[in-house]
Amino acid sequence: MRQAFLSSTFFAALALTTTMVGLGSMNAPAFAQNAPTPRIVVSGTGTVDVAPDMAVLSLSVVRQAETARAALDANNEAMEGVLSAMQAEGIESSDMQTSNFSIQPRYERVNNNSGTRKDPEIIGYDVFNTLTVRVRDLTSLGRVLDKSVSLGVNSGGNIIFTNDDPSAAIEEARIKAMQAAMRKADVMTSTAGVGLGEILEITERSASPQPQPIARATAMVASAASVPIATGENSYSVTVNIIYTLDQ
Repeated sequence: MRQAFLSSTFFAALALTTTMVGLGSMNAPAFAQNAPTPRIVVSGTGTVDVAPDMAVLSLSVVRQAETARAALDANNEAMEGVLSAMQAEGIESSDMQTSNFSIQPRYERVNNNSGTRKDPEIIGYDVFNTLTVRVRDLTSLGRVLDKSVSLGVNSGGNIIFTNDDPSAAIEEARIKAMQAAMRKADVMTSTAGVGLGEILEITERSASPQPQPIARATAMVASAASVPIATGENSYSVTVNIIYTLDQ
């Protein structure tokens, strides 16, 4: 009876051990699959500088008068002259847009003879009218500015030099960014003595479709009777990230 009990205990322990060994063999590949894949992350930036082919102007007319009606009439007269001058320079109606219009009272604080303050009194009105203009012929830009001031523009004058279609410049910058990132990956892996594997992911971290003016001026648009204008260049920049696997 005792011998039978020992035999059954031995075979039960042997079966348990065999089962545990089998489970361990089954789980080993799973652990290997969960191990992180060696990888490298690189970034590259490409920049392309191009000359602008268009300017965006912000021209404002401000008029003051004792009444809102008088201020508005004076503003309308000046702005009509500006619009006519823009059309005379060949600027299309689709390239002109009213971007800001407001009528604001002007206040003045008056002190009583006793030295106490009275409530502010309206002493007049200011009328603001801002026109945003796209000038596609940069050779006329100086004349446009000169005429607009002569006809009543007395505020604004902000200029943004841009490109009508910057997609080609952005695409070239994107290619340069990819080439820079790939060169960086080659140098890093060859120096470390490891192989470069497949690409897992490519992302474009940032792009600047809006041009950023740079300091140097490469072209001057001017004439004897116009405002001298330096167009300079616009810089378009793209940055990409690439994730590679490593062959070890």
